[in-house]
Amino acid sequence: MDVMDWFDPTSWTHTGAVAVAAVVVAGIVHRIATMVLRRATGQVPVLHAVFEACVPVVRLLLPLMALQLVWQASSDELRHIATVRHFNGLAAIAGTCWLLIAAIGGLADGVIAKHPADVEDNLTARRIATQARVLSRTAMTAVVMAGLAMMLMTFPGARQVGASLLASAGVVGIVAGIAARPVFSNMIAGLQIALAQPFRIDDVLIIEGEWGRVEEITGTYVVLKIWDERRLIIPLQWFIEHPFQNWTRTSSEILGTVFIYADYALPLDPLREELKRVLDGAPEWDQRVSVLQLTEATDRTIQIRVLVSARSSGLAFDLRCRVREALVTFIQREYPDCLPQVRVPGGAAAGALLQQK
Repeated sequence: MDVMDWFDPTSWTHTGAVAVAAVVVAGIVHRIATMVLRRATGQVPVLHAVFEACVPVVRLLLPLMALQLVWQASSDELRHIATVRHFNGLAAIAGTCWLLIAAIGGLADGVIAKHPADVEDNLTARRIATQARVLSRTAMTAVVMAGLAMMLMTFPGARQVGASLLASAGVVGIVAGIAARPVFSNMIAGLQIALAQPFRIDDVLIIEGEWGRVEEITGTYVVLKIWDERRLIIPLQWFIEHPFQNWTRTSSEILGTVFIYADYALPLDPLREELKRVLDGAPEWDQRVSVLQLTEATDRTIQIRVLVSARSSGLAFDLRCRVREALVTFIQREYPDCLPQVRVPGGAAAGALLQQK
């Protein structure tokens, strides 16, 4: 007997049996295709990352597609078949959107993995990581919005509501536009940041007096990791409308300053020799800049500025602390009389007079 003669499209028993067989076949196809494609994409890291991200989604999507074919082949006289087709179609749309999101995420991960950031000069890697993250999340948002729109359009009532809204007065559109303005402004700001690159992942920013590194860039906000482990959350639109400092815009190398105040009697040459000795033993110093200058003289003290360089802002902070501590200790040990002090007019005579009183 022919298989088609056995199959009765008006019977849930026969239709259910065919549905189970379709799911089994879809699982076998998925397993075979996974083995073949995993081997084929193994030599292409980016493509392999996309494939691995899609594997668990396709494991669910293939049975849904197979079931949808079975429901469409079934007779319209089958009880509740329209509802089953509808819900299976919604699940298939959701699965397709999930597949696209997984593919976009896998592509971003593959591109980022191809350019590792755990190297000394990681400026290019951080630029690529920032673009990949922001653009991928923007694309994911667009996919989600398109998927929701397609799912809503499968409901006849939703189509009627949409038509009535479009045909109604423009007040509703204006209100909706005002309500959605923050979402779209952040999305546009994300595209601007991804393309113009005013900052990148792991850049050091100064925002409203807070020093921190860019830890994460999402589709709507940026997470700044403050030096004391706090997190500052800033909307993307804020960066378009406000100025901010980026210490690692073109390079992670940076200069650090140390200010020391001392008495006029302090000789500077021994202090320069001590600075040289400290920097020669400092692993944070990159040997580019080492300057000690008298930058200001007030009526009571002199201001000494030490300028040193490091490979990154974190190392520069540690180097400044090391230099400041070493030079203050040197002055205390070798020239204790040259610490900042208040001079009394009249010298020794005034001092003797104060002792008599």
